Amino acid sequence: MSDIKEKIDSQIKGNKVMLYMKGNREMPQCGFSARVVQILDSYDVMYETVDVLSDPEIRQGIKDYSNWPTIPQLYVNGEFVGGCDICVELFQSGELATILNPA
Repeated sequence: MSDIKEKIDSQIKGNKVMLYMKGNREMPQCGFSARVVQILDSYDVMYETVDVLSDPEIRQGIKDYSNWPTIPQLYVNGEFVGGCDICVELFQSGELATILNPA
């Protein structure tokens, strides 16, 4: 399990904005993942995605890593931001813009 944790750790630390999702940004495989991609695409921000459906170890590993049971999961600057509902709330309140592009 530590290999997966190290892989996830390096993905999160190696990318300013990292989204673990079902599918990819061109073809999300669930509505929640699609919603978070739509939100991120509305900002002028670079982000990477990892398709948890193509890697069962990552799919379980990211849940263990964050202690969060659902996908998608958004990380910014190495910190877990949240899943779809939290991203939607932060987007609607304007807080997500501050998290993605701090002054």
